[in-house]
Order: sequence, then structure tokens, then C-alpha cells
Amino acid sequence: MPHFVDPDRERFAQFRDLPRDQPIHMLNLIRLKEEVTYDGKTVTGAEAYAAYGRESHAVTSKLGVEIVWSGTMDLMLIGPDHAEQWDICFIAQYPNADAFISMIRHPEYQKAVRHRTAAVLDSRLIRMTPKAPGAMFG
Repeated sequence: MPHFVDPDRERFAQFRDLPRDQPIHMLNLIRLKEEVTYDGKTVTGAEAYAAYGRESHAVTSKLGVEIVWSGTMDLMLIGPDHAEQWDICFIAQYPNADAFISMIRHPEYQKAVRHRTAAVLDSRLIRMTPKAPGAMFG
């Protein structure tokens, strides 16, 4: 089964072609490696991902990025329990798509992302347009 860590050129081009002038939410589902060796040291995937969070925070906070939801996966009630297990689940809100693009192009972020690349075994990053919450499903 393939693992996904970074977007490919085609998907990123599709991202850039979507509207850029409105807030976006990015659903992040992350499966971490147990252990990883990089930068001359061996750490857990969780430690490497935490380093990514610390080092990227200066850039993301300047761009107005916020975590609007975070949770812990307890059980896959509907779906394949063998393949879709996630260690980290959160939704990041960006003021607009340009903020996301600016983030990934920023030199400080590019330096920090090495921790994410080392830490992540598999991931899903889903761009969503936020809507007003309501009382009913759908």
C-alpha cells in the first residue's frame, strides 16, 4: 500500500487553481513512524513531528494560521480499521490559500519541514472550504 507524505506537482497545481481569496481549512491526518534517524540522531516520530511544530510556528503564526480543531482517534467506526489509523488529527485554518502557499515557500518553514518529512509514515491533507456550523447533519 502506498504511503503519502508530500503533495505531487499535479495535486499542488490543482490546489493553486482553486479560489485563493477565501479562508480554507486543511484537514490533517498523520500516521507517524515509530522511530526515525535523521540530522545525526534517532528519535521517535512523535518527537520529530513536535520539532516540526515548534520550528514552523513562527512562520505559521505570522501568516495567521490557527488550529481550529484537534482530536485523538479512538476507533474507526465505519471504514477499514487496518489501514486508516491516525496518530495526529487536526484542522488548520488559513486566512486564504495564498497563506498556505507562502508558508510552504518560506525559507524557515522549508528548514522546519525536514522534521515532518522524517516523522511521517503516511498522511492525508484535505483542503476544505469552511461553512457555518449547524444543528443538523448535512
